[in-house]
Amino acid sequence: MEPVRSIAELMSLKERIRNAPERKLPTVCLCDTGCRALGSALVREAFERELARGDVAGRVRFLPTGCHGFCQMGPLVVIRPQGILYVRVTPGDVPEIIERTVLRGETVERLLYVDPVTGQRVVREEDVPFYRYQTRLVLSRCGRIDPAGIEDYFALDGYEALAKVLGGMTPEQVIAEVAASGLRGRGGAGFPTGRKWELCRASGGEPKYLVCNADEGDPGAFMDRAVCEGDPHAVIEGMLIGAYAIGASQGYVYVRAEYPLAVLHMTKAIADAQAAGLLGDDILGTGFSFHLKLKQGAGAFVCGEETALIASIEGRRGMPRTRPPFPAQAGLFGKPTNINNVETWANVPVIINRGAAFFASMGTEKSKGTKIFAVAGKVKNTGLVEVPVGATLRQIVFDIGGGILRDRRFKAAQMGGPSGGCVPAQYLDLPIDYDSLQAVGAIMGSGGLIVLDDATCMVELARFFLDFVQNESCGKCVPCRVGTRRMLEILTRITRGEGREGDVELLEKIAETVKAGSLCGLGQTAPNPVLSTIRYFRDEYDAHIRERRCPAAQCQALVRASCSHVCPAGVNVPEYVALIAQGRPREAVELIRRRNPFPSVCGRVCDHPCEAKCRRGDLDASVAIRALKRFAADAEAREGLTPPPKPRKRKGKVAIVGAGPAGLTCGYFLALMGRDVTAFDALPVAGGMLAVGIPAYRLPRDVLQREIDYIRRCGVKLRLRHPVRSLASLLGDGFDAVFLAVGAHKGLGLGLPGEEGQGVWDAAAFLRQFSLGQRIPPLGRVAVIGGGNAAVDSARTAIRLGAKSVTVLYRRTQAEMPAYAEEVHEALEEGVDIRYLVAPTAVVRGNGSLIGLECIQMQLGTADQSGRRRPVPIPGSEHRIEADTVIVAISQQPDFSAFEGDLPKTTKWGTLVVDPVTMRTSMEGVWAGGDCVTGAATVIQAIGAGQKAAASIDKALGGEGKLPEDEGVTDWASGSRTLRQRPEPPRLSAEKRKASFDEITRALTPAQACREARRCLRCDLEEK
Repeated sequence: MEPVRSIAELMSLKERIRNAPERKLPTVCLCDTGCRALGSALVREAFERELARGDVAGRVRFLPTGCHGFCQMGPLVVIRPQGILYVRVTPGDVPEIIERTVLRGETVERLLYVDPVTGQRVVREEDVPFYRYQTRLVLSRCGRIDPAGIEDYFALDGYEALAKVLGGMTPEQVIAEVAASGLRGRGGAGFPTGRKWELCRASGGEPKYLVCNADEGDPGAFMDRAVCEGDPHAVIEGMLIGAYAIGASQGYVYVRAEYPLAVLHMTKAIADAQAAGLLGDDILGTGFSFHLKLKQGAGAFVCGEETALIASIEGRRGMPRTRPPFPAQAGLFGKPTNINNVETWANVPVIINRGAAFFASMGTEKSKGTKIFAVAGKVKNTGLVEVPVGATLRQIVFDIGGGILRDRRFKAAQMGGPSGGCVPAQYLDLPIDYDSLQAVGAIMGSGGLIVLDDATCMVELARFFLDFVQNESCGKCVPCRVGTRRMLEILTRITRGEGREGDVELLEKIAETVKAGSLCGLGQTAPNPVLSTIRYFRDEYDAHIRERRCPAAQCQALVRASCSHVCPAGVNVPEYVALIAQGRPREAVELIRRRNPFPSVCGRVCDHPCEAKCRRGDLDASVAIRALKRFAADAEAREGLTPPPKPRKRKGKVAIVGAGPAGLTCGYFLALMGRDVTAFDALPVAGGMLAVGIPAYRLPRDVLQREIDYIRRCGVKLRLRHPVRSLASLLGDGFDAVFLAVGAHKGLGLGLPGEEGQGVWDAAAFLRQFSLGQRIPPLGRVAVIGGGNAAVDSARTAIRLGAKSVTVLYRRTQAEMPAYAEEVHEALEEGVDIRYLVAPTAVVRGNGSLIGLECIQMQLGTADQSGRRRPVPIPGSEHRIEADTVIVAISQQPDFSAFEGDLPKTTKWGTLVVDPVTMRTSMEGVWAGGDCVTGAATVIQAIGAGQKAAASIDKALGGEGKLPEDEGVTDWASGSRTLRQRPEPPRLSAEKRKASFDEITRALTPAQACREARRCLRCDLEEK
């Protein structure tokens, strides 16, 4: 290209390029940067081969482009001008794309993006949620131009901002425009760009230097790399405008050598700009001169710091120096120097072309414009996201990112890389800007955003980032060099289960010293991940130190297998699954009973936290652990239960108050330890909420009774219809210890006008009365209030009792409903009407009878402590729902009203206070566990509490508190990685279900169970 000698020539050249015939051709744009790892180079070769065919050649324009941003779906292909987006394209798809889409205008349905929420295929790129919710300014050309040439940049407004500046703006006017836009440095510190330019311009000394910091060393961050690879001329144009404003004549683009494509494209762009007369002397005949060079860095993280970067460019070791003087006064080669990062420079042409007011119209009061984030981690849609500053984490993670992988719970976002901190779920609706993030212990940084789910260990995360910083420390100053090493040593000990009391406080003390005493920003911010995780996730540090337990099941030294680790009962899941795979279900049940006396029950109604953590789920689908447990238990039942062990009797009498799952489990293990155990319960049946709270269609009574009979055969004596009035009297009546496990059978009321009176039921009382065979009056039209299992169980029971209609009212969304998803689905099949975002405001009565509920529609507001958005009423949305019966299922709490005398200490919620390790209460000789401690929880949590209490009580009575040995008996490992679907056990049809309380779900067949068990990866056999 011949050099352009004037602004007029530049504009004329741009017009000719824009109107060239090839610009009118259908265009195939292939993402050829981030998608390379997914095979886009082969796709590119396929396109070039197909488009060279005689019948196609010259009819289609092919563009290898920069990153489209949607990394999760690459390789990506866009057909323009229609904007058709194809995802995960392979070389074999190319001929069909050319033939059907490019030549005939048809779409290839199978290559379109499928919206996971609606299930609909999306044709146009701009309609894909990932793009629809973004505001792409800096990234507007990435994915639309060939970054290896200058012509495409010319065709899309390229260098028009430079022409505008050189053709009619003074340097002071340029600086004023940038200042008025509110642009702040996108490299992390967020210093106002206009102010920074002004300081450098005002500094004496020639020549002045301009530097683009494209080092970008944060783990998971690739914003600057993508811009350098996909739109390098935007950076060059921004630097040219900055150089004119500041008075600089020399410039450097500092890129780490690990970015070879960025180096290649930026080098080519600099050469093209020089050839076009846009770099060098007397640019566009205006007398303005600027020379630009590319400098490759060796990949040292510390060189992202200004003074270390300057040292590296000068040929010295990249180490920071003290400031002042600042680079604006004495920087590169001792001369005034202005340094901004890639994204900052790329924003400058946007501001000049579209005006400061346009740019300032986006963002928050103190932070304007857009910001690019590299979204990575446990999110469905990873990639580059550009949104207005002030967008919330919820918008980025859920609206654009599509939510958390495997629909797990959002835990936090690590922002700002090793220098940043964690933003927990409670701040999902916090506007993301420089100041708000700093207030919660994080920083914007360059834009790295790593999404963390509930399977992330925050202690290990802090250790990882500190390990990175410690390795990258230049070692010049003692606080950073030594302090980060000491902190890393402590964190490593904690993750290995060797933590000590006081370690957390010591970490905080060292962190403050490192922050205060370090020379540069690397050391000053290095402790941020540690401090923020301690601030928001102190309980995880305590669990590692005090319980030698990693709640997230990630620290290998503390975890046998994640499924067993998260099971409250600690069942050896991989081992019993392996036994099932070998056709040994009886032995599998024996293994389960070493930790859980209710294999049949848990095989039906457990909430299976083990499956949520199953690593197989990251491959295809988690192993059907609950269904396998049921298969083994049912197989044993058909052959006859295994005789219980005969323990040696020892001294020590224990009273269990409450014969529910927690109480019976505690009694079971104490009996196996040789103690004399008696369980008391006021109900006429044993099992607690298992017997009177879970309907028979989910848990048949004969199945529950079989497990209770086994516990009795182990030596637990039952005293039913025997309410305990005084704990002191038990301790004075020959019992050496008491375990209080009365559950949470008392339902909470709504506190609404009209609630008292006939027709309003508490769900627990409703289910209990029916389960005990007591009469239930005709129900008529039923309204159930709540969203948990008790609400759904009540609704489905009402259907079976002949209710005219059943409506469930839940004040949150379907996604937040705590009831088991399969129970909700089956309830809908059976005719239950579930209405979301509805809350009652009054119970309506007429002529002494209940006639309905006054309700109001809700909408989701800001996040609460858990990250869930609070439901708030919508004014004017009041309405009435007709109902003859109302069942309230919002929560339950323990009922101690029948007890006389002293009771252990309780919380403000009416639950008992216990030591979480020993389960001891404040009352001497009394332990407690289950729902009376946690509030209404799950069966497996109650079983785990009973197990823990049994070990503690046995120790208190002079024993060792040892549970039956549960070490593996086989090292069989299949771990087939062949992708397979989980088996779906057969279920009764909805019509048959509504007519009876027969069990709905059937067991797996032996063949299904064996195949499913062979999907287990046996991660428990990995070397630790």
